[in-house]
Amino acid sequence: MIAKTDIPLSERAAHLRTAIVRTARRLRQEAAAETSGLTPTSVAALATIERHGPLTPSEIADIERVKRPTITRTLGCLEREGLIDRAPDPDDRRSALVSVNGAGRERLRRLRKRKNAYLARRMRDLSDEEVETLERAAEILERMREGEQL
Repeated sequence: MIAKTDIPLSERAAHLRTAIVRTARRLRQEAAAETSGLTPTSVAALATIERHGPLTPSEIADIERVKRPTITRTLGCLEREGLIDRAPDPDDRRSALVSVNGAGRERLRRLRKRKNAYLARRMRDLSDEEVETLERAAEILERMREGEQL
């Protein structure tokens, strides 16, 4: 039997990546009823605007690490769905400030509720120690992600 410490970090990273990707995919599938008309990129942008907004389209593109034309299309989708509002940017009349409106907040609330309920159902069968391990893993993943932010 190979000791855990003998497994290369790259193999551990691959295992972690696979688990994260599969879990994220399953969460998207679970929330599919609430995301009709929205792509994963649109949902991510909507959450970013809620968390950091109001923002200019360029600021959203920077945070989401996508090009400006991509965020322009994404914002068009969110606007057609009635989930965001645009207001003139007082600092730059050529731009707009984008914010999440009530419908957008409600859609995000429903999405999060479905995803949280799915995870809670899956976690019910875990031991207290396993749940604590997942909590610690979430903290570590957040710390890793925060370390890469612009």
